[in-house]
Amino acid sequence: MLYDKDIRESLFDFLEERYGKTRIIEEKQVGRSRADVILVRPLDLSGIEIKSDADTYARLKRQVKDYDRYFDYNYVAVGSRHGAHIAEHVPPWWGIITIEQEEAGVDFYILREASPNPSRCLRAKLSLLWRPELAHIQKINQMPKYREKSKAFVIEKILSLVPEQLLHEQISHELFERDYTTIEESIRQYRKSRNRI
Repeated sequence: MLYDKDIRESLFDFLEERYGKTRIIEEKQVGRSRADVILVRPLDLSGIEIKSDADTYARLKRQVKDYDRYFDYNYVAVGSRHGAHIAEHVPPWWGIITIEQEEAGVDFYILREASPNPSRCLRAKLSLLWRPELAHIQKINQMPKYREKSKAFVIEKILSLVPEQLLHEQISHELFERDYTTIEESIRQYRKSRNRI
């Protein structure tokens, strides 16, 4: 029986080998769900839900709805117990990665490649960024700072002023550059500059 802990590291290696330049972000809140994996690529984001052999489908319907708001592509990575029936539980645009336990370790197979997600909401995708990351997008697009405005206001302004394709690239760039070791200081500096207004 494959458990989540048996899958993750090997899955990350598989994704990096298959897709080239990538960044993995784990356990990110999206709506009412927690995305197991966000796969950042230069032009898009993929959400990946892991269903190990020990998991059930109890929360999958809600997870599908939440993932579909945030990501350009979605995948479900399933242990062999779920492989035969998972296609009945996810939309046809979701990709399916099956995971098999082998003597030498874990093997991954693309049962179905993901198609572009028709339900994606660029506003929700932008909300994955932290305020300093949004401020950087504003800066490189020569936008006003709007320091005293809410995150939701800033997102609406970015959506109205930055071409969509460019915005997808810029979101990915910000996530590639995200540094969890310095973000607390970055947020503190951002708030300090905001309070100077």
